[in-house]
Amino acid sequence: MEYMSGIEDVITDLIKRKGPRTGSEIQKEMGTDSLLLWRVCKVSGRLDVRTAGKRYMRLDRHIEGFARLSPSILREFLTYSVVGLAGDRVGLDERRAAVENRILEISRLKFESALRMVSDIMDEYEDAASRADQICFILAGDIVYNMAHDVPRPERSTGKLVRGSDIDLVVIVDDDVTDTCINRLDELVYRKKYRMLIDPAVNEEVDYKIKRLGVVREQANFDNFKRMVAIKILDEGVLLHGSGRIFGEVKTVLKERGLSRRLSELEALAQSFRLRAEVAILNDNLDEKTIRDMHLFYSAEEFEEFE
Repeated sequence: MEYMSGIEDVITDLIKRKGPRTGSEIQKEMGTDSLLLWRVCKVSGRLDVRTAGKRYMRLDRHIEGFARLSPSILREFLTYSVVGLAGDRVGLDERRAAVENRILEISRLKFESALRMVSDIMDEYEDAASRADQICFILAGDIVYNMAHDVPRPERSTGKLVRGSDIDLVVIVDDDVTDTCINRLDELVYRKKYRMLIDPAVNEEVDYKIKRLGVVREQANFDNFKRMVAIKILDEGVLLHGSGRIFGEVKTVLKERGLSRRLSELEALAQSFRLRAEVAILNDNLDEKTIRDMHLFYSAEEFEEFE
């Protein structure tokens, strides 16, 4: 179409002047609809798109079959992709490497922030010494895939802008840990979470759950959406702090129930869904309302951020 050709001309001229640009940089320069920019860059014979990082599965109740890939098409284009001139292999590779190095650095810094958080919590926890083998902090989410970003986005409960990817924590405790101990631990985690959110120097969002090992065994039934999400988080999770024994027991439950294999099957469905979605959008077979309603271009939780 003629209007797409005009946008392609503008993008090409921008890159000739400034070198390879991220999708976000192009969008800010042009102020053009992101969906249209993505289409133009992907179908252009004069432009090339290189993407840093990796794709990984997320579960989304708004998607048929629940499985989608993360980053979303839009997040991937804006934050993790570089657009350059076709044939400029050196320029594209250099800028893509710079983007990837930045992602790795952000992921490292957020990992360290999470580790400081739980270390501070356990320093305050009165029963820390006696409970050392009964509490396990597991880190999940973007950080464990080395795909964390620092693009400001609204925190879900307050709408306050936070610094990119959140910190996802699951705290697993032994079955015989008392409610009193769990409540005290929850109080400390929530207090630290709040301080990290309101401190302008930190400005991190923390999502966390505290549960007993017995709850993990129940969730391993994998028989409804909430339990599937809980198991997906534990499957990708890494030991951040605390009991290696409990962490090992969690992983053993998943292995014995064959849940990693079932999650791999869902990831294959997510890859197929992503491919079909991209082809349908690029072929202009879907109007924008359908794309939005089906959450094909961005995930449900990104709706307010990208609208």
